[in-house]
Amino acid sequence: MVRVGIIGGAGYTGGEAIRVLLNHPEAELVFVHSNSNGGNRLSDVHVDLLGETDMRFTDRLRTDVDVLFLCVGHGDARKFLEATPIPDSVRIIDLSQDFRLAASSSVGERQFVYGLPELNRDRIRRARNIANPGCFATCLQLGLLPLAASGLLAGEVHVTAVTGSTGAGQKLAPTSHFSQRVNNLSIYKAFGHQHLHEIGESVRSLMPDFSHAINFVPYRGDFARGIIASIYTDCPLELEEIRRVYADFYADAALTFLSDRSVCLKQVVNTAKCLLSLEKHGDKLLVTSVIDNLLKGASGQAVQNMNLMFGLDERAGLHLKPVAF
Repeated sequence: MVRVGIIGGAGYTGGEAIRVLLNHPEAELVFVHSNSNGGNRLSDVHVDLLGETDMRFTDRLRTDVDVLFLCVGHGDARKFLEATPIPDSVRIIDLSQDFRLAASSSVGERQFVYGLPELNRDRIRRARNIANPGCFATCLQLGLLPLAASGLLAGEVHVTAVTGSTGAGQKLAPTSHFSQRVNNLSIYKAFGHQHLHEIGESVRSLMPDFSHAINFVPYRGDFARGIIASIYTDCPLELEEIRRVYADFYADAALTFLSDRSVCLKQVVNTAKCLLSLEKHGDKLLVTSVIDNLLKGASGQAVQNMNLMFGLDERAGLHLKPVAF
């Protein structure tokens, strides 16, 4: 059994990690840390867990685990590791953005590997510390990386993507209130979203001479969870040739699948899968990519990385059922 601890277990990503790990056949959830909820039952915060577990949050750190999930805010993971002595024997999977970029991928003696399994599976297997990718970054990269690996990103890339309200976290803001999100769509961080940096690094790791813009317009959606991204770029190949490029790239992927028809959010919500579809319109290739932002875009991918790190079946604990139509 892999012994797991969670730091920051009261938020959305912490809650999703708890749900997956409680039902993981080869993992034991040893403790869930929360400064503000110490002593409270997990089900007092994550109310769907009533009847699933009697475990309580703790406000004390334990290090008698094999791996720690850091489900804390951006900037807080680095502060935590700088201030807290963690034995080298304890592996770290960080769900913040603190260690995703090459220039900031270490703290002390700890070096972090970028945890996108479809890109870095072998490195993840050997890693001691993982920087879990961002949710938009995961969705967009999985749509783009086969093209980059084949040198087919010959021009600008245009992306429109819509994310659910859970992508903003639990902390309230003017744009996250129900009355603002419901029956509404709004654009934010157009052309400047922070996930573009990690997307660019991954694309250039496969296609070093890529120098074109990735024009990304993110939308806030009026639903709770999921991301749907439409990606288009110029591509001279016929559709069947492009399908072979994607099929070959994802031939060994455990949780990314190419569909022969249009894809939608309900196929992936409450799963750790990414689904992709391809269309050709003249010289334009349209790629549609859909994920659950809290699972394949966060906690599910963290468990997928844990499975790889400890030599387990990559899909262990992740046989989750999508929301019924």
